[in-house]
Amino acid sequence: MKEPQNAEDFIQQQKAMLAENPECANSAYNLGVVLMQQGKLDQAIPFFEEAIANSGRMFEAWVNLGYIYFKKGELEKVVEANQRAVEIEPRYARGYANLGFAYLQMGTTEEAIHALEKALELNPEIAQAWNNLANAYVQKGDLEKAVETNKKLLQLAPTFGLGHNNIAVAYYHKGEYEKAIEHADKAIEHGFEVHPEFLKKLEPHRKKK
Repeated sequence: MKEPQNAEDFIQQQKAMLAENPECANSAYNLGVVLMQQGKLDQAIPFFEEAIANSGRMFEAWVNLGYIYFKKGELEKVVEANQRAVEIEPRYARGYANLGFAYLQMGTTEEAIHALEKALELNPEIAQAWNNLANAYVQKGDLEKAVETNKKLLQLAPTFGLGHNNIAVAYYHKGEYEKAIEHADKAIEHGFEVHPEFLKKLEPHRKKK
C-alpha cells in the first residue's frame, strides 16, 4: 500500500511543477488548498489568486478565498469572492449559501434572504442554509416565516439542537410558550447549550407537575 504523501513534500512537488509551468492553474490551486489546510491563510491567498488569473473557470478558488476572508473577518471580500464563484458556476448552491451567511452577518437582511432562498432552491439539503434563512427572517421581524423555515430545517435535521433553540426563541416571541418550552428542551436533549437567561424566561410558563 502506498504511503500518504507528506504535506511538505506535496508543497515542494507543486512548487516545482509551477516553476516548470507558471500558468498551471491546478498546481497553484493545490498549493492554496494545502496551505489553507495548514492554517497559513495569508500564504494561500496569492496561490488562489494565481489560479484564478490562469483559469477563468476556477470558481473553487473563489470559494476558498471567501472562506479565508471570512476567517479574517473581511465580510465584504467574502461577498465579492462568492459572487464571483456563482457568476462562474450559477448552480453552485454552497456559493449562494456562503453569500447569504455573509450578508446576514453584515445585517443586509433582504440580500441574505434572496441568496439563501437561491441556495435552497438549488440544493434543499443544506441544513445550515435553512438555519441562516430562519435567522434572517427573525432579523427582519417576520416570526411566522422564521417558524415555518425552522420547521423545514427540523424535518431535514431532527436532531439539530441549534434549530430547536431558534424555533423556541421564535415561538417565545410569538407568545406560544408551550411550543417554546418543548423545543428548548429538545435543544438541550440534542446537546445544544440553551442560554440560561432564555431558560429563566421560560420557567414561569412551565406547567407545575
